[in-house]
Amino acid sequence: MELGSYATASAVLSLRAQELAAPEYRIEIAPYTVELTPKHSVRTVAYNGQVPGPLLRFEEGRPVTIEVVNQSTNAEVVHWHGLFLPSDVDGAMEEGTPMIPPGGKARYTFTPRPAGFRWYHTHTTAGDDLKKGQYGGQHGFLLIKPKQDPARYDQEVFLALHDWDGQMMGSSDGSMSPSYRFSTINGRVLGFGEQMRVKQGQRVLLHILNASATEVHWLALAGHQFHIVALDGNPVPSPRNVAMLRLAPAERVCAVVQMDNPGVWILGEVRKHIHAAGMGMVVEYADHGGLPVWEQPQSLMWDYAQFAAADSAPAATSHAIEIPLVFESKFSGHGAPDRWMINGKSFPNTETGMLKAGERYRLLFKNKSRDDHPVHLHRHSFELRSLPGKPDLRGVMKDVVLVEADTEITVEFTANNAGATLFHCHQQDHMDNGFMMLFRYA
Repeated sequence: MELGSYATASAVLSLRAQELAAPEYRIEIAPYTVELTPKHSVRTVAYNGQVPGPLLRFEEGRPVTIEVVNQSTNAEVVHWHGLFLPSDVDGAMEEGTPMIPPGGKARYTFTPRPAGFRWYHTHTTAGDDLKKGQYGGQHGFLLIKPKQDPARYDQEVFLALHDWDGQMMGSSDGSMSPSYRFSTINGRVLGFGEQMRVKQGQRVLLHILNASATEVHWLALAGHQFHIVALDGNPVPSPRNVAMLRLAPAERVCAVVQMDNPGVWILGEVRKHIHAAGMGMVVEYADHGGLPVWEQPQSLMWDYAQFAAADSAPAATSHAIEIPLVFESKFSGHGAPDRWMINGKSFPNTETGMLKAGERYRLLFKNKSRDDHPVHLHRHSFELRSLPGKPDLRGVMKDVVLVEADTEITVEFTANNAGATLFHCHQQDHMDNGFMMLFRYA
C-alpha cells in the first residue's frame, strides 16, 4: 500500500473514532409540560425534560462534544450564546449551522471560549405561535470555567427569568406585541418553587439570565444589595453595589450578595404587575422562619456606565471603521406585527456588512423607533464606548445591549473570528419580523 493510502486510511479511522466516542453531554429536545404552580401547567418543548435545561460546565480551552437529539415535531438548532465559535456550529441557520430535522441528531464539537457565564437556547422562528422559539422552554445555563478560578464565594446559584402563556395584544397605535399570564424564576411562580437557602455571613454568587422572549426584567432582593462583578459573563472594570438589576432579553448578570441580614426575604421583579404574575423566589436564612418579606422600591435605576473603567477619559484617536445601523419599524396594518428594518431594509433583504480580519469596527446604533431593542452580535464581544450623555466609556464588554427608544449607543469590536456573523434584536417578535442582518469576512 502506498504512503498516501495509509494517510487516507488513518484519517478515516481517526474520524470514525471521534464519531464513536461518547459525547461529554447529551441534550434531548422533546415535548414537556412545565408546572408553573400546582394548578397551572404549560405544554412546551424543553431540554432533557426540565426548565431550565441542564447546567453545562466547560473548561476554557478544553474541547467538548455535545450530542443533540431532536424528538420534537419541528426542525431545531441550538445556539451557544456568547461563545466564540465557528459559524457552522454557532447555532444559527442564517450563518450556515444545519438545522436538526424531527427525529434527527447532530454533534457539536468545539473548544469553549471565552470563560464566563454563557447560555444556550433555540434559534428558530416562532411567528404567530407563542409556544415556539424562545417563547417556550428551550434555554439552559452554560458556564465556562477559567483556567484560574479564585472562587471567592461560598455558594453559587443559577437563576433564569422567563415569561409564559403569551398572547398577542394590540396597542393604542394598532400594532401587536406579546403579553403574558405568568412570569417565573427557574420555571416556577413565587411561592411554588424551591427556596434559596443561605447562612448568615455567606457570599452567594448569583448567575442571573433573562431567558424571556421579549420582556425586560427588573430584579431586587429585599434587605440586600447586589455587588455586580460581571455583565454577560465578562468581568466589569468597576464592580459596584446596586439595589436592583435590569436585564433585557438574553442579558446575564453575575452578582455577589453578602448574606448579612438574617430573615426570610423575597427576590423578585420590581414592577408590581410582573411581580403579581409570579416572578419571585423566597430567600431563607438558616434557623429563621415566618412569612417572606418584600420591600417595594420606588424607582427604577440602572446604568451600564457605572461599571466602566474609572478612568474613562477621552481615549486616543481611534482608527475604528464606523458602521451606522439605524433601527426603524414599518407599520403593517391594524392587528399585524410591525416589520423591523436595519438601514431601511428587513431581513433577508438587509445588506451584508463586510469585515476584514483584524480590523476594529465601531457600530453606531441609532434607534429611531418607539421600542427598546436588546441587540446581540454573535460570535464576538463588543465594548460599550458611548451611551446617551456619556461618551468615552471603556472596559464594559458585552454581547447584548439594550438600545432604548429614540437613543444612540456606540460599541466597538475587533473582527477576530472569521465567518458569517449574525446581528439581530433578541426580542423574538422583532427578529421574526425582519430585525436581523449578517456580517461576513472578506
